Amino acid sequence: MDIVLDTNVLVSAMKSSLGASHRLLKIIDRSPLRLHISTPLVLEYEDVLKRDGVMSYSDVDAVVDYLCSIAEKHGIFYLWRPVLRDPQDDHVLELAVKANATIVTWNLKDFVPAVTRFGLAVETPRDFLRRLDKL
Repeated sequence: MDIVLDTNVLVSAMKSSLGASHRLLKIIDRSPLRLHISTPLVLEYEDVLKRDGVMSYSDVDAVVDYLCSIAEKHGIFYLWRPVLRDPQDDHVLELAVKANATIVTWNLKDFVPAVTRFGLAVETPRDFLRRLDKL
């Protein structure tokens, strides 16, 4: 199962070890999951986690480095911007299209209308884990 993690899922996972985001992050390196990343997404992960002060800079670097080590990396050479209601999320959609991946986010309202146009799925971490458990 190919996935792209929106930044809000990563932030949520780092803030609390009790929720679905944290549970998803704990199994992110296990089959059948395949995480996809791009340079803009990695830079956003670093920026938001360091700005929010959720973790020390060295811990943020360690988490992001780990995600980079397990993920499939993509260069995005085409842009359809703007597509989403929040143009700052367009790079997440572009990566998902290239990877043919499900977007896992807590921000469904900004993604759902556009994602269906590309034949992709968008789910909350909770719904994604429920579906994963049924497989």
